[in-house]
Amino acid sequence: MTLDPLLAAGSPIPSHALTALAAAVLGGVQVLRPKGGRGHRAIGWVFAALMAWVAISAIFISTIRVWGPFSPIHLLIPVTLGALVYAVRAARRGDIRGHRSAMISLYVIALLLTGLFTLLPGRIMHAAAFGG
Repeated sequence: MTLDPLLAAGSPIPSHALTALAAAVLGGVQVLRPKGGRGHRAIGWVFAALMAWVAISAIFISTIRVWGPFSPIHLLIPVTLGALVYAVRAARRGDIRGHRSAMISLYVIALLLTGLFTLLPGRIMHAAAFGG
């Protein structure tokens, strides 16, 4: 494993990928921690900020072009931002079930599932993880 292909990629790919990795780790920690309380909220706000950056920075990544500079993966940008808004509002309303569902879905779909696609041959993360 080497970060050289990732760090050599054009902006914002390195910050996008490293932020997504940080969000994946932090999200995993959050899933395992006790819920509620200050620690949960603090980690949650950091996770939300990381996910917002991942979504916003994705707008400027156009390595796969299907519709102009965009690809199907770009459809996750409004979904991710919408899920973040929904999850925060749900928590503030006391709708813990809605909050939990939105955040877990966001973690699994926007981070883990899409992260697996970045490991396909020919992608930068594949080169970083497996060499070549």
